[in-house]
Amino acid sequence: MRRLLWGLMTVLAVAIAAYALAAVFLPSFGAPFIAERRATMPLALYAHLVGGGVALGLGPWQFARGLRARALGVHRWLGRGYVAAVLAGGLGGLVMATRSEEGLVTHVGFGLLAVVWLASTTMAFVKIRRRDRAAHQIWMIRSFALTLAAVTLRIYIPLSQAAGIPFPEAYQVISWLCWVPNLVVAEWLVVPRAAPA
Repeated sequence: MRRLLWGLMTVLAVAIAAYALAAVFLPSFGAPFIAERRATMPLALYAHLVGGGVALGLGPWQFARGLRARALGVHRWLGRGYVAAVLAGGLGGLVMATRSEEGLVTHVGFGLLAVVWLASTTMAFVKIRRRDRAAHQIWMIRSFALTLAAVTLRIYIPLSQAAGIPFPEAYQVISWLCWVPNLVVAEWLVVPRAAPA
């Protein structure tokens, strides 16, 4: 069951990573607001799309136990790439949050996502530098749960449209719904690990 869930997570993450990178390299690809952001804040847009896409592509492999056991050096280099990607994607996302669609609710929702994403990834990096592997794994679970907000966002938007919910109302809720439940699930996963400490 664990392999099946990891496989599903990986397929979804790689698919959204491909979408993000396609939006960078194909100017006519993506939602209409991407063209607007490309004109008004290109650096933030490209940092967010490239950083987020790379983080989505690398993240699942950080949880591959076999890779960690057989090729620790590869795991470490993928981890460094992931941290750099989150740094770029999170800073770009923080800037973009100030101009997100549908106003203050989404500005705050996406802005807090960027802050918590950057903070949890920084904590994961700090913990592994201190050789605290258990805490590092806990913080990486939190970090990647937030990275997966890119996936859940793209699940909730079409579902809300299919349900007939007007986009402005739906998007305000989704700016929080795409990441808060992910973090709740991550906390549920890490509580048994954290309890003995």
